[in-house]
Amino acid sequence: MSKAVVLLSGGLDSSTALYLAKADGHEVHAITFDYGQRHNRELRNAQAVAQKAGVASHHIVSLNLAEWGGSSLTDLSLNVEDGNTERTNIPQTYVPARNMVFLSVAASMAEALGAQHIYIGVSQVDYSGYVDCRKVFIDAMEKAINLGTVMSAEEGKHIEIHAPFINMTKAEEIKLGEQLGVDFGLTWSCYKGGEKPCGVCDSCLLRAKAFAEAGVSDPALYRPLL
Repeated sequence: MSKAVVLLSGGLDSSTALYLAKADGHEVHAITFDYGQRHNRELRNAQAVAQKAGVASHHIVSLNLAEWGGSSLTDLSLNVEDGNTERTNIPQTYVPARNMVFLSVAASMAEALGAQHIYIGVSQVDYSGYVDCRKVFIDAMEKAINLGTVMSAEEGKHIEIHAPFINMTKAEEIKLGEQLGVDFGLTWSCYKGGEKPCGVCDSCLLRAKAFAEAGVSDPALYRPLL
């Protein structure tokens, strides 16, 4: 069976990507990053999603990006600003080069496992101002990874980055997740953490909009705290 590394944050995008990787017939190895974010709620949710999905392995990797801050997700002196679903500027929640770092580490894991597939749940449609969620970036990272790994550059085993939702809306993604059996009640999206989603940050607003457009109730709003 082919192997796939899935970047799993504990949110609805990455969780759906994980279930899609399973549906594609891969042995799934999940990787979650404890990168110095302002709360660890999403880490608990990632563990719950991975356990329910029955992944082959789940690694939580510590990378303290809070050492230099630069984002309201890693610098507690900055407030998470209220959301705007029509945003065109770069929000304070952008973590400098986060997906570049994450994909690089995932590539190391993939090469060690002999996995030729990496899944990431980014989208450039429901845009939050994150430049590292665009297809041009994903394509460039795939090229760099294949130039910089022995299994590709020397052994001819190409590593493919799958970004299946790159041109999908979150509503379309939720409908797909429903078909795949994703338990969205185990997922977490809020930037602020806490016992319940704040309901006002970018991520909460985009999630609420997506569930409404999909015509699906968000089960995470009614599930007891993990």
